[in-house]
Amino acid sequence: MKWLIASDIHGSSFYCKKLLEKFNEEKADRLLLLGDILYHGPRNDLPKEYNPKIVTALLNEYSEKISCVRGNCDSEVDQMVLNFPIMAEYAILDVGSRLIFATHGHIFNEVNPLKMPSGSVLICGHFHVPKILKHENYLYLNTGSVSLPKENSWHSYILFDGDRFYWKDLKNDEEKLSIRLSSEY
Repeated sequence: MKWLIASDIHGSSFYCKKLLEKFNEEKADRLLLLGDILYHGPRNDLPKEYNPKIVTALLNEYSEKISCVRGNCDSEVDQMVLNFPIMAEYAILDVGSRLIFATHGHIFNEVNPLKMPSGSVLICGHFHVPKILKHENYLYLNTGSVSLPKENSWHSYILFDGDRFYWKDLKNDEEKLSIRLSSEY
């Protein structure tokens, strides 16, 4: 199964459209969203083409293929308009030999990880900076941000094919980072 994993759309209809185009081009089976879907938050500038109503309509068309966790900017009001669950603090994906714990990152993150079995993967968004970091007992990954990249990073998403995570630039399809679970971790 091929997953497209993304975080921090923050209400940008422009980047949401681009993300869904990539979902289709990459022929992904599932879309895993790591929160901060509709609202830009008080600390962020408005992203390009900020329009939560359009983002809602776009994502609702894919509701059967979306799994999602709650970000710090997501609320019960957002859940009322979205046709897929968004209020879970984390999700667990069983990929055979490992577990992937997916969360937004504002509660559980690299500094405050979930209680996970050794060899697990913790994947977050929230910080808007793509990252791979091998810890003693787990692998930490950050998706970066679809709409509001920080620290000179890029508009990013991750593809996961069951064996390898690879980060791509939403604007030009360039592969920027990757890690293979079986041999590198």
